[in-house]
Amino acid sequence: MTPNLCIIFNPVAGARRRTRLYTALDVLYGLGVQFELLETSAPGDAEKLARLAAHKDRIVVAAGGDGTIAEVAAGLEGTSALLGLLPLGTANVFALEMAVPLNPKEAARALLLGRSTCVYPGLLKRGDASDRLFIQMVGVGLDAVVVHRLPPGLKRAFGKAAYVMQTLRDLTSHPFNSFKVNVDGQQLEPSGLVVTKGRFYAGRFEIAPSADPREADFHVLSLYQHHMIDALKHAAAMSLGRLPMLSSITLQRGHEIEVFGADLPVQADGDAAGSLPIRIRPALRPLRVVVP
Repeated sequence: MTPNLCIIFNPVAGARRRTRLYTALDVLYGLGVQFELLETSAPGDAEKLARLAAHKDRIVVAAGGDGTIAEVAAGLEGTSALLGLLPLGTANVFALEMAVPLNPKEAARALLLGRSTCVYPGLLKRGDASDRLFIQMVGVGLDAVVVHRLPPGLKRAFGKAAYVMQTLRDLTSHPFNSFKVNVDGQQLEPSGLVVTKGRFYAGRFEIAPSADPREADFHVLSLYQHHMIDALKHAAAMSLGRLPMLSSITLQRGHEIEVFGADLPVQADGDAAGSLPIRIRPALRPLRVVVP
């Protein structure tokens, strides 16, 4: 039976992504696949639309980047619906993790010919606010500062290069203050932190070689940076795939993570996610994802 597809797309992403979306839709149309296309108009809409679309045996497709995928995944939490991916984002880290093709035509075919696998998202808790589901990572430190300050127009215009430009802007003034982290009872005081479900960061850069989204635990990368030179060394090591080998880095598994600091910004799946303190734990139930 032909899969029942509901595709959720964020039109704010720009004309380039809409063109790539239509390329994928042309493939589905050519194969005689019926689908429903829903567009968001405000933050949080993707989660609401996904929750409404989460009927039995339906594939709910997130057409966008990691932030859109996380919103759709949050709407599917606790349901039997499958999450499909049409990666149209800047870094597409989760799609790379799941080996989903970045080519829109190939990604569309994978929705129809693929299989499903179960992954465990993470839950981010801030004070009395509701849990925020994330599918790839949470960051604290310089990368979170960059995400919070990056102008949306710059991101739409330059893609990945916008993050490099904003990082260079923030690098010279960033104080690299340390903060407190508790990983299953172990106390740490890094100046940068990435709590990840998968291997990749900012695209295909491997920062946690043994991480697997199908496992409930997280991999916790703590960065000990004191000034700009340290951050540049870490960036160079990451580009060479050697970041976890540095002595100024620790990498460990963890199940429950708490992070404390003086209102330091937090990013989740590349989107601004408030500030410290936060608590991170695995989702109670796995999420079914369509993969090639």
